[in-house]
Amino acid sequence: MQGKPILVTGATGYVGGRLVPKLLQAGYRVRAAGRSVAKMRCRPWGRHPGVELVTADLLDRESMNQAAMGCWAAYYLVHSMNSRTRDFAATDRKAAQNMANAAARANLNRIIYLGGIVPPGDNISKHLASRAEVGRILQSGPVPTTFLRAAMILGSGSASFELLRYLADRLPVMITPRWVSTMVQPIAITNVLNYLMGCLETDQVLGLSLDIGGPEITTYADLFQLYARLAGLPKRLIIKTSFLSPKLSSYWINLITPVPASLARPLAQGLSNQVIVEDNRIARMIPQELLTCEQTIQLALERIEQQKVETCWLDAGQVLPPEWIQCGDAPHAGGTILATAAKISLKCPVEKAWRAVSSLGGDRGWQYMQSLWKLRGLMDKLVGGVGLDRGRRDPKELNTGDHLDFWRVLEADPPNRLVLIGEMKLPGEAILEYRVTPQDKNVCELEVIARFLPRGLWGLAYWRIHTMAHDRLYRGMLTNLALRSGIEILNPAQTIKPGPPQACRL
Repeated sequence: MQGKPILVTGATGYVGGRLVPKLLQAGYRVRAAGRSVAKMRCRPWGRHPGVELVTADLLDRESMNQAAMGCWAAYYLVHSMNSRTRDFAATDRKAAQNMANAAARANLNRIIYLGGIVPPGDNISKHLASRAEVGRILQSGPVPTTFLRAAMILGSGSASFELLRYLADRLPVMITPRWVSTMVQPIAITNVLNYLMGCLETDQVLGLSLDIGGPEITTYADLFQLYARLAGLPKRLIIKTSFLSPKLSSYWINLITPVPASLARPLAQGLSNQVIVEDNRIARMIPQELLTCEQTIQLALERIEQQKVETCWLDAGQVLPPEWIQCGDAPHAGGTILATAAKISLKCPVEKAWRAVSSLGGDRGWQYMQSLWKLRGLMDKLVGGVGLDRGRRDPKELNTGDHLDFWRVLEADPPNRLVLIGEMKLPGEAILEYRVTPQDKNVCELEVIARFLPRGLWGLAYWRIHTMAHDRLYRGMLTNLALRSGIEILNPAQTIKPGPPQACRL
């Protein structure tokens, strides 16, 4: 089977982004499937000679049939629980059925699916119920499906670890819901990856549903205290209360962490479910040393300090450009594109200007009116959005698909173009574009263009209210960006008429 590739869906997600390089290192050929080839190409493994990048959408049956053809095995590492999907269970159902059908048509040898432990009884969260349903759909097809049911996954950048980190870092006193005493059996991402790899190399697991967890059973309260100790923080005061419902708890999580309320709600419902390994057969089939919670958290903290976080749960965001920015035809897209722009002339090569642009956001901020940026982020949080505190994956580099505060990178084309799409709550869709254009050997022009497709009357009012502030904001941003980067300004920043949109490369 070594001559045929392995299909990996969810290759740019938290787990998939770490699994692909392990497969390549082990000598396997990989076919990474996703909706944006440009996003996959920007990953460290995106140009590896052993990887093939294909455009595929799990909700499009034909594209999945083509992606699976010629492969011998497939990893199913996706879910639809995101802020853009209203009914993630229905979406997951359709995607799983398309995967099962594509695997059957391609006559795959096996499917390996990573889901979650489903506790006994009927009182389980919608999120865990959907993960279990996906497993049943995949296993109902003719291709043997191994369903790995993971407990809480811990590791630098994992959703569970980030929730733990932000809450423990920011709240010396925690008024918590009852789920803080729920029993859990966390597993390190390192061990998860070893199990996923092992499922390729042994037939014992074919068609089985197997629980995977770490060596310890603990509670969320104990994990908070363990994190605080390892991070050098004082012991946290945890006050349990019964009045915080899952819905109220989700708003609390949204306010303190980068998780938007739409995702925090199903996650909070799942936190009340006990997730403990009941079936430990996989320990005999794929033996390995399981990391303790202390070892896992310590390793995660070291990775963060060294800025060596390979993947993050935020990596899985959608990066498909909206139609109106692709075609540049506002009437066809269903509205009028509103825009404003500013430019500045700089005495420096384009590469230096690009380094300045690609350092925006995160800890460095947006260079001008930072208090207003923070206020906008807080307002977004209060209405259930992602807010400004997601930061950035890397302090220096930006790649297609990266999160950048409440933006996501649609295209990063160094040293000339950076295109961001807004993921904050808005009455419309927003695009922010930076262009660096050489004028001479050591002279370039830097432009920033903001475009907005309003939704309804409130969208139009929103743009009009902010127009004057935007003009001043972008001029000030360009000026401060140059000054703080040590770049000489030849002509001061000025407001200009925006040019037409340029299509993003998919």
